[in-house]
Amino acid sequence: MKTSHDENVVLLKDTTIPVVGEAKIKNPIQFGRFVDEDEAVLVNISKRNVDGTGRSKKRPEHIYFEPAGPRGKVYYDTSKTKCAVVTCGGLCPGLNDVIRAVVMTAYHQYNVPSVLGIQYGLAGFIPEYGYDVIELTPEYVSRIHEFGGTVLGSSRGPQDPEDIVDALERMNVSILFMVGGDGTMRAASKVVSEITKRGLSISVVGLPKTIDNDINFASPSFGFDTAVETATIAIKGAHIEATGVPWGVGLVKLMGRHAGYIAAQSALSCQEVNFVLVPESPFDLDGEKGFLAALEERVRLSGNAVVVVAEGAGQEHLETLNETDASGNVQLGDFALLLKSRIMDHLKSKGLDPTLKYIDPSYIIRSVPANANDRIYCSFLGINAVHAGMAGRTGLVISRWNGRYVHIPMEQVTRGKKRIHINSNYWRAVLESTGQPISMKNPQV
Repeated sequence: MKTSHDENVVLLKDTTIPVVGEAKIKNPIQFGRFVDEDEAVLVNISKRNVDGTGRSKKRPEHIYFEPAGPRGKVYYDTSKTKCAVVTCGGLCPGLNDVIRAVVMTAYHQYNVPSVLGIQYGLAGFIPEYGYDVIELTPEYVSRIHEFGGTVLGSSRGPQDPEDIVDALERMNVSILFMVGGDGTMRAASKVVSEITKRGLSISVVGLPKTIDNDINFASPSFGFDTAVETATIAIKGAHIEATGVPWGVGLVKLMGRHAGYIAAQSALSCQEVNFVLVPESPFDLDGEKGFLAALEERVRLSGNAVVVVAEGAGQEHLETLNETDASGNVQLGDFALLLKSRIMDHLKSKGLDPTLKYIDPSYIIRSVPANANDRIYCSFLGINAVHAGMAGRTGLVISRWNGRYVHIPMEQVTRGKKRIHINSNYWRAVLESTGQPISMKNPQV
């Protein structure tokens, strides 16, 4: 599948959602409509085929996602069902909102007797760490959405799926809600496999979390809207600093390891940005067509410039670290610091006396409470996650597609990362907003 923002073609195979068993119990929800089992949400896909003459043509694919929402019949006897929630990976605005929505829906709509909060990510399942579980009640979660971060804490790093399932059995958990990025969803898939291997009736429902907005078929991921809104404050500050001195340059580093969505979207929001550097669009630093020459031209023309760089941009200009973090993510070099030095050296070598203000608001952006849009979005994700789990669905991720909340198989979410398609109208709009060159690559000799 190819979206206007996505340069990866990801072909859907099977969108069927597994179940732990046949749902036979009448849903206890007293109002609203139930989703019919034959309802479906169309995914617009076109595959490029090559015919016998060598010409390319498009053949439409009619693929459907299962819509989210309550079913008329549930699998679990809700009055005897115990749930658990775990948050994994880095912080992101909206985590507490998701937790709150899961707890409120489970208690008030399904009358469950218990929702457990697993502390500090998947490590919370392992007895050796000694982390207690938290009893999540409506009273406990009533105001947690007012704060950033996650009341459950988080961690990175793999844990043995056998140990996790052992813990689920000991705690008598029927439904596990796992909130995290693609690494967490891969771990969730392994947990589902272990549950299936043991023949257990435990549902695992994923809620996709990445502030970078790079999870496949999560459009967008929660927290992204808040991240952009917060990033614009830093960008506006950089602009004020740059315009307040002769030859001023504001350099803002934003999150985006492999996808530059926060940088691009923030630039569209803030018309003060003159350059956006993202991982998807490689560039040269030196040479007459390189970034430094383009920046010098801008500074000479207007007396100042604002540059926004995603953390994963420019890695081709750094030595490869060949190291990974606890979650297996490749460690990136800090290109923004190199860029800061190179900008100063270049402008000084051209006879200018620049003042550069470097701003890195990354941890502020990660830790703020969700804004209104993300708060609503997180609520719907949490609500629909509970509906899916109670109906006996498992091995799925809750997402929004074409304005509808849907169930997506975990293996589809983890098959690749969503990235900006640099030949798209979206990236063209970024270039039009900033006025930066279409390419900052020197001609190959």
